[in-house]
Amino acid sequence: MRKLLAPVFLLCSLCLTAAAPPGTHLTVQVDSALSGKGIERASVIVQFTEGRGVNLKKIRTRWETKTNQQGGVTIPEIPQGSITIQIIAQNYQTFGGTFTLDKPEQTIEIKLNQPQAQYSEDAKPKK
Repeated sequence: MRKLLAPVFLLCSLCLTAAAPPGTHLTVQVDSALSGKGIERASVIVQFTEGRGVNLKKIRTRWETKTNQQGGVTIPEIPQGSITIQIIAQNYQTFGGTFTLDKPEQTIEIKLNQPQAQYSEDAKPKK
């Protein structure tokens, strides 16, 4: 019985390591659309799905971090595929988008716009 378990265990561990998807080292660069300069301390939220858990449901993972002084942030290796990125920065419009990671190293550049003027029906002049 012991002789049979060792090859089965080896085969199962090889299957699990072979099934792991390739990863990507992701860099997100957040700049101002107006000045082109990096935006410091912008919140960067990256969401992605990786593998399946014990109950066979997809495992959703979320990274939250802030940009450095040059407006950049590097995310540790994540699985290739579809990701969602949300950027929140003071005095800029919030950004959200879906991207596809398909290279071992990838940089996504995002330009944030200034907030638009508020519009209100109450502010219209009455006739």
